[in-house]
Parts: sequence; C-alpha cells; structure tokens
Amino acid sequence: MSEGIIEAIREFAQEKGIDDDFVLHIVEQALKASYKKQFGTDANAVFNEETGKIYSKKIITEQAKNPVFDIGLEEAKKLAPSCEAGDELLVEVDPKTFGINSVKVGMQRAIQCIREMQKDSLYAEYSTKVGEIIIGYYHRERNGNIYVDLGKVEGLLPKKYQSPGDHFGRNVAAGEESRIKALVREVKKHRQSNVVQLILSRTDAEFVRQILELEVPEIESGIVKIHNIVREPGYRTKISVSTDRDDIDPVGACVGAKGARIQAVIAELDDEKIDILPYSEDPKAYIKSALSPAEIMDVIIFDAEKKKAYAIVSDSQLSLAIGKQGLNVRLANRLVDWNIEVKTEEQYKKMDIYTDARKAVENLFTDEDKDEEEEYEEISNVSELPGITEEILTVLRNNEIEDVQDLINMEDDEIRALEGLTAEMADTLLDIIANAVEVVEDDEDESNEESEPVSDDEGEVEEFECPECGHKITIDMTKCPNCGVDLAFEYEDEE
Repeated sequence: MSEGIIEAIREFAQEKGIDDDFVLHIVEQALKASYKKQFGTDANAVFNEETGKIYSKKIITEQAKNPVFDIGLEEAKKLAPSCEAGDELLVEVDPKTFGINSVKVGMQRAIQCIREMQKDSLYAEYSTKVGEIIIGYYHRERNGNIYVDLGKVEGLLPKKYQSPGDHFGRNVAAGEESRIKALVREVKKHRQSNVVQLILSRTDAEFVRQILELEVPEIESGIVKIHNIVREPGYRTKISVSTDRDDIDPVGACVGAKGARIQAVIAELDDEKIDILPYSEDPKAYIKSALSPAEIMDVIIFDAEKKKAYAIVSDSQLSLAIGKQGLNVRLANRLVDWNIEVKTEEQYKKMDIYTDARKAVENLFTDEDKDEEEEYEEISNVSELPGITEEILTVLRNNEIEDVQDLINMEDDEIRALEGLTAEMADTLLDIIANAVEVVEDDEDESNEESEPVSDDEGEVEEFECPECGHKITIDMTKCPNCGVDLAFEYEDEE
C-alpha cells in the first residue's frame, strides 16, 4: 500500500480534528472507492485492518475468464503452491497501479468520510442541548428566516419562531452583528450538505422558563416551582408559581427587589408584558388570579366536570378582563385549563342559568304552598341526595358515612376536613345539604287533648264525646243533643 496515500489521509484527518482511531476506517473507504473506480466493482475487495492493505478475492480456475474475479491455476500456484482449482485466493492489490482518476476518487471518498464523522460528532454534541438556551450572532437573513452564527454549527431562526418584537440585523455603524439568544428547538443533520443545523426559537414558553431560571435562583434551586406558562409571543405571558415554604413569597421572588428580576426577563422578551401569579388548587381563586390585571367580583362554577366557569366583573373591568381581541381571557383559559366566560353582573342576571338558579331557590320555599297535601320524599342514604356525584359518594363511603342524618349532624368544618374531599367537592356537598335537604320532625298528635275526657278533681261535671257524632256530652244526658242517639253510661269496678 502506498505510504503516500496513508500519510496524506492521516495529515488531512488531523487538520480536521479526527482521532487516529478513525484513520483506518477512512483509509478503507478510500481504497475501496479507488478499487471500484479501477475495476468497476468492489464486491470482491477485502481490507485488512491489521496490515492496512487491500486484497482482491478471486476464484482459482484452470483458465481465468474474468481477471477481476478469476485467477488461473498456474499463476495462483506462484502465490500459493498448495492451492487447487475451485479455491479462493486473496491477491494483494498495489495502490500504485491505480490510475490517477481512481486515486482522485479515493481521496474524495476520504474527505467525505471525514466530513461525515465531523457531522456525526457535532450532531451528537448538540443533540444534548435541545431545550437549552444558546447565544449566537446574526449572520444573514433570507425570506424572513435568520441564520445565526454559533461557531461550530449554524443556527436557523425561522420567521414563525420569531417574536413580533424581534429586530435583528447588522449594526453598520459599529460593524457588529446583533447578539441573539434563543432556545434550541431541534437539531438537524442534512444528508446532502453534510451540515449540522440548529433550529432555534424565541416564541416557546420554555424559552421564558429558561430565562426566568437564569434570573431567579429560587426557581433554579427548586424552592419556587413553575406550574404553567402560557404565552402570546410579543404581547403577554402568564406564569403561575408556588412554593412549599411559608417564609418565601413565590411571586415576590420572581419579581425581585423593585422589579429588577422580572424587568431583566421583560427586556430579553422585547418589553413583552408578563403576569406572575400564585398557583392555587382552588379553581375559583386560580381563575381570579389568572384574569389579572382585572379585578374579579366572583367566579361561578357552572360545570365542574367539564371545567366551565363564569367570571363576574364590574362594567369598568370587563374590557380589561377580556383583553384586546380576547387575549387576556384566552391566556387565562390555557393557564388554568378551564373554559372561562367573562360576564358583567347584569349580563349574568339575564342568563338562563341565573334565572333557573333563582327559581330553584324560590321553589324550595313555595312548594309547600302549591300543594298542601304534597308529602316530603324521605331519604336515609347519602346516595339518594339530589345532585350528588359518584366522586363525592366514594369519598363519603371511604370515610364510613352512609346515613344522611350523620352527614347533616356534621359541622361545615368537619365536612371540609374529610379525607379525600377537595374544596370544590366540599362546596358542592354543602350546597346540596343547604338547598336540597330539609329535616322534617313528626308533629305531636294534637287530637289527643280533644279525645281524652276531662276529669275534674273538684267535682265539676265530666265531659265526654258522643260515640255516634262526636258531639260534647255530659254524664247526666240520656240523649245526644246533636244526633239524638240514646246514651247510657256504665262504670267498671276497679279490682
């Protein structure tokens, strides 16, 4: 094998930062490419990694018909005296015999292998940076897409991943390119160009999270937790945060002293508005916070299962709660994962849900007047409570509460403290008890006083009732003054 070819490949590989372990692989690919160009095929080319030589595998025949694949027996015995016809023989090929075109093809293949190895190495290095922030410099722009110089690789910031407030370019006066900070969204390896390209983004919610972690040490250390981030790039971002520590205000930690921390984030996002709000497991409180900066009067849970709610605001707060083109309420919906409709108090009162609720409350007090003979439906098991959900029933049964009376006898705080009962479920259960359950006590039999005879210890005449018509009679009467029936009084001797 030509030492010149090996040294040329080794020198070129070192210039490109390729380890010596890859040189043999490059040499193999180069020699096989030259072999194929020289003989038209490399199907029978064999490379020996130990010697670094290339061989041609041939079949021994009495008379060689195809010199590429066959070798005559007489010629083969010169190389291996003990061989016989039909055996396979490896014949060394001297690269010096290759033509100039074959050598050029081999060198081109070596360069291609080096570039592919470089590309694989860069791809492996930058694949681990997906989801991280990277800093580069403006290189050029084409069709609104910005190409970013990242040193070893090229970054692409597509137009769709640029914030409306982003303006990058070359500072002609200073002779410098704009500095660009972006999130690595994807790493691509182009097959044809042997180029590794990083797809960048400045619109992802994760981009805001990464910047916030850089500015707020409590987030990076895990003391403050980010629950959710929703964003309309260039306009507004809403972030909900919480902490398990009582001595730390999660919102204040993100804002910083005099707003220093959040201002740094806003500056990086080109003055995009940012709302930092506390996370809450209570949907009403969470929805109120999510609609900031508007002030919410009340939140009505319309359908807890489907997560539908109404936010009631004053007339002056309506436009602020909804936001420009519905942006504020749309972001709030995504943040809390509820379907929120913003209504003024007057708008809500005109809705069917409000009217139906009022009628239901009124019916609780008017049903008795509508039909005096209507009887209450007696219930004893909690499963018979009107409007109770299977989820609440499961919690009650887990707490060994089956009897309605046991539930009614409990205080509100005791009910809210039941294991497994959320605040929302507790509100629903207390509403059912307050509005749909009425304790009915048995009235004393008022007729007892009228049916019992009145005895007078001082000798006054005792009064009785006529057995026929029930009219008042006395012991001295022989006929009922009302119906005329004959009367007779008998006494039984006491033993």
